[in-house]
Formats: sequence, structure tokens, C-alpha cells
Amino acid sequence: MLTPKRLHLCALVLAISAAVSAQTVAANVPDAPPSTKNPVALPPQTQPDTDQLIIRFRDNASPVVVDKALSRLRTEKSEKFAYAKTTPDKADVFRFEKRKKKADWDKLSTWLKQLPEVEYVEPDYILNRMAVPAPVVPNDPYLNYQWSLLDAISGIHADQAWGYTAGRGSVVAIVDTGVLPHVDLLPNLLAGYDMIADTVTGNDGNGRDSDATDAGDYVLAGECGSTTTINSSWHGTHVAGTIAAAGNNAEGVAGVAYAAKALPVRVLGKCGGYTSDIAAGVIWAAGGTVSGAPVNPNPARVINLSLGGASACGSTMQNAINTARGKNAVVVVAAGNSNTDASQFSPANCAGVVTVAATGKNGGRAYYSNYGNVVDLAAPGGSMNTGATDGIVSTLNTGTQTALADTYKYYQGTSMATPHVSGVVALMLSANPALTPDQVESLLKSSVRTFPQPCASCGTGLLDAAAAVQAAVNFTAPVDPYAVLLSDLKKNRDLWRAQNLLNYTYVLEQKTGTSAALRLKLTVKAGVLTAGMNLATNKALSSRDLKAKGKTVEQLFTQVETAISSRYTTVKTTYDTAFGYPLDSFLDKSTSVTGDDVSLKASSLTKL
Repeated sequence: MLTPKRLHLCALVLAISAAVSAQTVAANVPDAPPSTKNPVALPPQTQPDTDQLIIRFRDNASPVVVDKALSRLRTEKSEKFAYAKTTPDKADVFRFEKRKKKADWDKLSTWLKQLPEVEYVEPDYILNRMAVPAPVVPNDPYLNYQWSLLDAISGIHADQAWGYTAGRGSVVAIVDTGVLPHVDLLPNLLAGYDMIADTVTGNDGNGRDSDATDAGDYVLAGECGSTTTINSSWHGTHVAGTIAAAGNNAEGVAGVAYAAKALPVRVLGKCGGYTSDIAAGVIWAAGGTVSGAPVNPNPARVINLSLGGASACGSTMQNAINTARGKNAVVVVAAGNSNTDASQFSPANCAGVVTVAATGKNGGRAYYSNYGNVVDLAAPGGSMNTGATDGIVSTLNTGTQTALADTYKYYQGTSMATPHVSGVVALMLSANPALTPDQVESLLKSSVRTFPQPCASCGTGLLDAAAAVQAAVNFTAPVDPYAVLLSDLKKNRDLWRAQNLLNYTYVLEQKTGTSAALRLKLTVKAGVLTAGMNLATNKALSSRDLKAKGKTVEQLFTQVETAISSRYTTVKTTYDTAFGYPLDSFLDKSTSVTGDDVSLKASSLTKL
């Protein structure tokens, strides 16, 4: 009878074979590849400039106040300009005597924004059509055998993406068997971590440590339920090469993100790897805390999981993915190689991951690839049933058990498709580091190409590196209107507090739903309500009514801020340009509910 531990190991043997079983089909790279083209340099980007400035004055700013502000701009900042036009949203455009660079406009805009009558100000930049960078082809000798990168029909158009970026600044974690110090990986290889706790699985004589080198995952006959000897796969080294093999080094292959850094996290060894170790590796890779392990000094924004097994997504794995996403990491996962529905395999079926199916040399679904509703998109994984060189060529080692010499070989599998996507994500984040995991996934899925051959239930389409990177470059996050409202409130509250008005009277008119408006004259001393009068009856408010119905200006700010923070359906507020206090506010919690709206109007504020 097998022990529970051995049952777990056997299950993970199946898990690894589900994602990478096709790794046993390998072919050598030809010895004498043809030469590649010389690289094309991308012209430097220039900052836009303009001679016009857009200024939006607040609706309650009088012509006198506006003229005074413009006069100050001329006298205090020595600017010469003239009115040009008004925009549809009632902002004024002014043409200046000469063009300015962005840095000069920033200084002037900062000065204007401190004026209370200014709602916003921005340069009226002169824009042009978006130029497409020329393709870049590095000088790596085996690049011509990397059809998955360059083929016009079934490749990912990597050369066009490299016109934008080669991935510099991105860190990609390869959570796998570990990585060997291959000559084509060393320029981009970071120090990682060995997260395998069990010494038998680790096959390196110790438990967790800071050496993520692949010790070999070979299996002898009789081990892990195998009846034959299985050679070491060097799987993580192959995956790492697809992502980040050095480019333009006149050596071997080029990674999809050949200027990105590869962070090896060893979680798979002899007979596979435990879910608990894999989950810990995901957390550590993203910069999370793992007991007993040092803090990762190079947190990854991309985590590649070319692994999986036939099971539901458990809490341990899902929690690890959630932690990684909370640290802004994109988790990319292989769909599996069982030619069945990927929803039966974890972590492909976990929430919040990018699940990748594989296509063959013709661009259609590879014969082994899983599919289904959990698949987000597909990428080249190879199809060596139609020829050895129709696989994916990458970095490897000649050793059958322990490592010997560097080499390059063809593999196939969704394990090979997944690093293509991880590499493209590295390019996207290099081009636009502000992207969130959800935004990356959305742009990946919306920038795909149509499959040139059938690939049913393979997600939205075939990975297109050039389109994805261009989408990342052009992406502008939608402005949160509540953030704008909160910023406006804080600016005006700071203006109010700068007056240090603690003693004053003012009139507050408040109305809730369809009830009659209540007009109160309120007295505030030392910042505290001390008296109030109902202007409809000319009667003084009782202390109870004063507390229930009266408000200081600070309390008006608080009520508006609460509505913003609670994201009421409607929040409209105008502020006094001189003192900053809320003049007129309309707060409606839900338009579908009658009578929950509140109107607040402040007037006749007088210092005491």
C-alpha cells in the first residue's frame, strides 16, 4: 500500500505530465543556422510641446475674478497670451507668444492650480498620428528557427513588438523545476529560491534554500510509479529561455522579452511538486512573506506556471494567486496537455489567472492542448507530430540525470505556449508599468489575432505581441469621477482651513427628499455650534434641534466626503472661490430610491 505522501507525489506526477508530458518529445537544433538580419534601432521619442494652454475656471467664478487671475498671470509670471477659443466643456483656450516644453508648462500649471477659481489647467498639446516602430531583429543565430516569434501566420509578431521594447525593467518568475546557468540565460538570470521542502522531491540533498538551480528531475524505474527510467527534463530552463534568453548577444535563441530578468523559483523536482510548495513559490515570487524564507529582493510582476494537475482549484493555490495579484503580479498558467476541458485542471481553473492553450505550427489548436471556457487565449506551443522543427526551440542541457553541457532543443506543450504569453506581458509592463493585472488580461485578450486554423474553445484568439504592446502603450486608465470629486473637496477644505475661521455665522438651507426646505441661521464659535435660528419662524433652536439639524462648515465637508467615499449615485458640489466652503451640494445615494437625496446650500457667511 502506498503511503499518503506517496499518493500525493503520484498525483503530482500526473499533474506535471498533464502540463508538460510532451517535453519527452525533443529534437536537436540544426548546427548551421542561416544568419539573421541586423537589428533596427528605434528612433528616440520626443516630448510634445505647444503654444496653447487650456484653463477651466469654476462655474461660480465671476468675470472680475477671472480677469484678475489672468492679469496676475501676465504680471507675476511675465506671460504674454491672448484668448483663442472656448471648448465644449466651457474651458478657455489661450495662445501664448511662443511654444513651451512640458516641463515649462508643468511649472506654469502648478502655479495656476493653486488659484481657487481654477478647476483644472492643461497644455493644449499638438499631437500627431501614432508612428509604428520599425521591426527589430536581434542577431541571435537560432532566431530563424523560432517560427513562434516571427512567422507571419502562426507566430506572435515579436519583431514588431521589439520595436517598442525588449522588456527592460520587467521581472518574470519561472515557478518550475529551477533554472540552469545556461550561457544564453546568464545575462538576465536573477538569484531565485528553492521552495521544495522535501529532500527526496528536491533531489539535491537539502530542503528550502537560496539555490534555485535545477538539480534534475530524473526518475529511475520503480520511482514515482514509473516502470521505466525518465531523464531529467530541464523544463524550467527551457521555459526561461522562451521568456528571457538574452537577445543581440550573437548566441543561441532570443527570448520573447530578451531584456527582461528571469527569476527562478524551484518548486518541482523528482516526482513533481507539492501544492503547498508551489503556492509558497507563487507568494515569494510576488514579494509576499513566506515563513523561513528571506524577502524576495526582486518581486516579479509576471509569474509563469507551466504546471498543473487534474483537480479543482484548492484554497491553498487560490489564496496564493490572490496574494500575488494583490501585489500587482500577473499569473499566467498552462491549460494542460490532455486534449480535454481545462476546467478539470488546477491552477488553470483558478480565478484571476491567464490560462493559455497551445497552437501548432499551422496556427490551429495543437493536438494535445486542453481547451474550454477557462482558457483566455492561445499561443504557439509547437506540434512535433508534423515535424521535429515544428516544436519550440529553447535553452536546455545535454545531461540525462545531472547537468552537463548547454544546448538547445525543441519541446512542445502548453508549457511552451505559456511562456510566450508571460514574455509578452513582460513587454507590456515594460512599456506601461502602471497596468494592473486585470488591465493586462483585458488588453491581452482584446489584442489577439484570429486563428489561421481551427482552435475551438481556445479563448479570444492567437497571441499577438505587437498588438498587445501597442495596446499597452496607448492605454489610459479611465478616470475615477469619485477620485476627482474627492480631490476637489480636499483642495477646497484646505483653502477653508487656511482661513482659520473658527467664529462665524452663516445661513444653511437643507432639504431631504420631498420635504420642505429648512433654513437656519447658525452661529459657530471656536469651531463649535453655539446657537441657531429657524428663519421661517424666527425662533431660536433648542439645544436638541441645534445638535440634530445644525452643521458647522467642517460638518458640511464631512457630509459631502461621506457621500463621495460611499460612491453615492449623484454628488454635485460647488465651492466658494474665496473661502472654499461648500456653497451648494446635492447628494443622492440611489436614484432608484425616492426620498434619500439631500440638498445643502450655504450662504451669507460672516466673520465674527
